[in-house]
Amino acid sequence: MRNIKPVKLKDFILDGRHIYIQSMLNCRSDDIEGNIKQAIELEKAGCEILRVAIPDKSSIRLVKAIKENISIPLVADIHFDYRLALDAVSAGIDKIRINPGNIGTRDRVKLVADACRERGIPIRIGVNSGSLEKELIQKYGSPTPQALVESALNHVNILNEVGFDDIVISIKSSDVRTTVEAYRLLAQKCEYPLHLGVTEAGTERMGLIKSAIGIGSLLLDGIGETIRVSLTADPVKEIYAAKDILKSIGKLKGVQVISCPTCGRTRIDVEKLACQVENAVKNIDKNIKIAVMGCAVNGPGEAKEADIGIAGGDGCAVLIKKGEIINKIPEDKILDTLLKEIDTL
Repeated sequence: MRNIKPVKLKDFILDGRHIYIQSMLNCRSDDIEGNIKQAIELEKAGCEILRVAIPDKSSIRLVKAIKENISIPLVADIHFDYRLALDAVSAGIDKIRINPGNIGTRDRVKLVADACRERGIPIRIGVNSGSLEKELIQKYGSPTPQALVESALNHVNILNEVGFDDIVISIKSSDVRTTVEAYRLLAQKCEYPLHLGVTEAGTERMGLIKSAIGIGSLLLDGIGETIRVSLTADPVKEIYAAKDILKSIGKLKGVQVISCPTCGRTRIDVEKLACQVENAVKNIDKNIKIAVMGCAVNGPGEAKEADIGIAGGDGCAVLIKKGEIINKIPEDKILDTLLKEIDTL
């Protein structure tokens, strides 16, 4: 196991014992009501840490407005202007995302670090391959894992030199292999909590695939304290995707639906049924596995590994609960019967 320096974020402790799910608001920064509405939706969906862009001074009002409507920590995403970081701290922000190297002189960095220290606010250093320093591009030829790590540690050194050590780090690339290799290298070189993600991962389909590979691989290595699935989509979908990734590797309890890919033996509409079941149970707070299988070849065996499930027949299915076949169900009654049995678990 990787040694981790615990960092306190509001009521949370980032120490590896729990993987926190994060997302970011994507409403225009001048749309106060839209940001509040989206923040509430994200918290209800299961978001545990929320980030908001603060591109200018007028955006500072978002901090108070959003915090009055949610209970989860709010992170200010700030670039270049140290004064915005100071204003966000004064407004009550819970965490700052900033790169110390791009906000000017050490005196300015110290002002931000001192303000955060006084309020117990951690700083996340966020390194992205698309905004890597020119000198590191020249040194390594491209945004290599080594370049990303060197950039992150340079920023860490700047904060350490002004006496600040409540640090979280992210080093993201849109390339999955680069992201994974960079985090593995960084994990060997520091003990700070790491925020995982594949940046600019893409639309809902490709973004989920790339994030599942990148984030999942690292979590299986024991790397990562917070995660964000970056999707060009409604950010609520990022939360459900993150939950699914965590459930699939045993890092989060909850409902898991397994279903077969079907074949020529299938005689019921497994695809439709599996989607209906998945949608119906997505908000159920139970640590159970549900199987939706298409035929009698692998179906009964796989369903026995689940808490409850069905194995399809010719226009019907058998209901299997805790490894025992309970009864036979006509096709038009499968969904209702399965959901009623789930309620009893």
